[in-house]
Amino acid sequence: MKSVRIIIEQHADGFVAYPLGLKGVVIGEGDSADEAMVDVKSAIQFHIETFGPEVIDAEAEVIDAFLYEMEVAS
Repeated sequence: MKSVRIIIEQHADGFVAYPLGLKGVVIGEGDSADEAMVDVKSAIQFHIETFGPEVIDAEAEVIDAFLYEMEVAS
């Protein structure tokens, strides 16, 4: 068993959840934060089954996460 930190974003149309520290892209979504957590857990399990346990890098534990904002051309 490995503990994984999850980021949850609330948007106008629902919630998006994604783990920190996994190799590759894994996203879950739902109408509530709980639904997004259930979906991202399923996505993480599928990702590990598909690509192997090495997608969780035990040596590169995420210590912290930061939120930054920047301007981009549109």
